[in-house]
Amino acid sequence: MVPISTTDSQARRGPTAVPLPAGAGGLKKDSVALCHQVTTLDRSKLTSLAGVLPPELLAKVGDGLRIAQDLS
Repeated sequence: MVPISTTDSQARRGPTAVPLPAGAGGLKKDSVALCHQVTTLDRSKLTSLAGVLPPELLAKVGDGLRIAQDLS
């Protein structure tokens, strides 16, 4: 799971912090996907779908994950 934050300071963390505009995937505020803070979560803890990112933003999150994990 990639956590998402609305804190402005997180946006300055470099290429592993991917900006997500308000409205994308149902986000209410401008946010940042924190690709450097990947964590696991038991599927039973997921109760409902919050939203779906458009393909172009999902690709940017994928890029952030590749950078964070040092994958080419």
